[in-house]
Amino acid sequence: MWNTVNEQISQAMHFDFKHTSKCQLQSPNSDKLFQISDGIHQYFVKVAHRNDLERFENEAHNLKLLTQESLFMVPDCITTGSSIEFSFIVLEWLELDPQPHTNWHIMGSHLASLHLKHRQAMFGFDHDNFIGPTAQPNRWHKKWNIFFAEERIGWQLQLLHEKGIELVDKDYFVALIKNMLHSHNVQPSLLHGDFWRGNMGFIHSVPSIFDPSCYYGDREVDIAMSELFAPLPDAFYIAYNKHYPLSQGYEQRKLIYQLYPILNHANIFAGHYLTEAKQQIELLLK
Repeated sequence: MWNTVNEQISQAMHFDFKHTSKCQLQSPNSDKLFQISDGIHQYFVKVAHRNDLERFENEAHNLKLLTQESLFMVPDCITTGSSIEFSFIVLEWLELDPQPHTNWHIMGSHLASLHLKHRQAMFGFDHDNFIGPTAQPNRWHKKWNIFFAEERIGWQLQLLHEKGIELVDKDYFVALIKNMLHSHNVQPSLLHGDFWRGNMGFIHSVPSIFDPSCYYGDREVDIAMSELFAPLPDAFYIAYNKHYPLSQGYEQRKLIYQLYPILNHANIFAGHYLTEAKQQIELLLK
């Protein structure tokens, strides 16, 4: 496979590249992560099963879109490809600044600038993509409450159902989510879609984001996600609200929006995430 990686980097970059060092990095999931170098040029390589090529191609598309539409530093995709057994994506190597960092206010203002662009009239995306390893359907909808209830919550509950796990009556709960979001007025924004601390950082003090799961939706989804696993410093939220204040009722909607990544983790990892999902559902049923 590595000969194929070298060849495709050479074709993409228009010089002969052959890595002389390869360092495997810690991975938060089943993807294998590598830093490769020829002594001059460095690249970041993700490797997965051959069947994951579509996921890597979607990631490349999302990264390009965020590069075009945002002020963030986003890694360039050099190439994607596959061998007989594996698929891979090669990204520009970006060296993240050490934490803690003091520029979280810029991260907040950059996200607000992205969200303030309302260039899409509907909710969804041109193609389905992935959140982590999980397929993410993005059929276009005119109404946000229907999109989120069906394409996000209903989809995740269906995946659990196919595993034999019933946390709640799916049809009843999807209808409930539609009703809870019915009166919320939303203009579609381009979302990162998986906006948590592990998918962001700083490069020479410039905010950087990566591992996106983009679609057009309610900007509050990104904010809610950022508060779920490891909330960002207050400076981030203060700056975001200064540029684009959150709407009344966000704290209630946050519980709905955070259910989606919790359900996704329940589908991927099971364990205590199933308990968390059940607890979150019970809160919303009250």
